[in-house]
Amino acid sequence: MLTETNQISKITLYWLDKSRSQHILWLLEELKLDVHPLGKSPVIDIQAADAAKPLIIAESVTILEYLVEHFGKWLVPKRQEWLRYRYYMHYAEGSFMALMLIALLTHTIRSAPVWFFLKPITTGIASTLGTMYTAPNLKTHLSFLEDQLATAPNGGGFFCGNELTGADILMIFPLEAAVQRVPSFEKSYPKVYLSPTKRPVKRFSEASGEKYIPVSDVAMGL
Repeated sequence: MLTETNQISKITLYWLDKSRSQHILWLLEELKLDVHPLGKSPVIDIQAADAAKPLIIAESVTILEYLVEHFGKWLVPKRQEWLRYRYYMHYAEGSFMALMLIALLTHTIRSAPVWFFLKPITTGIASTLGTMYTAPNLKTHLSFLEDQLATAPNGGGFFCGNELTGADILMIFPLEAAVQRVPSFEKSYPKVYLSPTKRPVKRFSEASGEKYIPVSDVAMGL
């Protein structure tokens, strides 16, 4: 396996615009690792100069944990912040992402091309699901996150304390997905809205000529 002492010839990120792979893109920038974007998401291959075959890694959490362990140990907090870090590593791709996927399903049902006489039915299903489940649960999650940022150790600023961690990076996609679904988000949840997950990814754009497009740039309803 590669370690931080190995010489790396290339890291390739297979990604899609407005996809979860964008938090891996952010992580690669934080680690100052050169990256060549290509293909589907999120998968990376790491080609060491002394290795015959590249190491292939899939799944967001696995990718993040591997890269942080080998190239960015400063992104893993110590002491009491560590428990928050482990929690958010699972929360981002678990409870929170599951809710965002249901919201996406609701939007897909509402906007699906169906016969005109079926449209009231599909719209009704989507509206009921949004009103009865997605909207109230999203409010609960965002209120929780607002409180977590307000009570984070050492004065906060990040989800696990006063320094960036891998968990903050993993939270970027579900948070961007949430922003587009809540009216007046910045007023209702100012700490979440101004959280460090809004850092722009500039180095990638400059190196590749590709534009980083936040998922929140595309408006969707509940």
